[in-house]
Amino acid sequence: MKALWYNPFRNLTKFERGLWILSMIVVGGGSLFSGWDPLNLTASLIGVTALIFVAKGDTWGQILTCVFALLYALISWEQRYYGEMITYVGMSAPIAAAAVVEWIRHPYEGTREVEVASLTGKKIALISVLAALVTAAFYFILAYFDTANLIPSTISVTTSFTAASLVLCRSPYYGMAYASNDVVLIVLWVLASVKDPSYIPMVLCFVMFFANDMYGFVNWTRMRRRQKQNG
Repeated sequence: MKALWYNPFRNLTKFERGLWILSMIVVGGGSLFSGWDPLNLTASLIGVTALIFVAKGDTWGQILTCVFALLYALISWEQRYYGEMITYVGMSAPIAAAAVVEWIRHPYEGTREVEVASLTGKKIALISVLAALVTAAFYFILAYFDTANLIPSTISVTTSFTAASLVLCRSPYYGMAYASNDVVLIVLWVLASVKDPSYIPMVLCFVMFFANDMYGFVNWTRMRRRQKQNG
């Protein structure tokens, strides 16, 4: 098992560094033009940094995801997006913490890259059933708390749970699931930004999340192919 105390940026390719820098510029620039909100900006910068390492299959991506989840939950609470708050505190953060352990336990041949796992029929069935149960339960929970934009918030719970579960399963399809979640969140934060322009950085954040998650799917597919070829 490789120690976590290293510089993960050294392992990024030129394209990955470029994507990360672009993400930071877009999110930071959006914050400057829409009004300074340190919490929104900090969460967004940590979020896009986490995703480039998740796309790389680096455990630091999951560690930073835990930090982002807590900050994002606080922002969601302020906006009355209780679904997002409950999802990230009660689901995304714990699953990301579990993924840290899972990824550390399954490195690819002693490297800092996680070993990609196959998505079996049993895993698909289990995730599908749990996602349906979580969706049904959260719909009534969010309705009880008078959550803003109830339907999109409920859909976000479903896509977020599915994506987080696929991350824990070490499946390349996590990227597609999170990209779907990003689309829902872009809609949610656009609605919030109409009332308060300071939330524009969150919109830009999830636009870049979408780009990073799509790259994650592509890169993890390459990782799986390479790992299989190497036996």
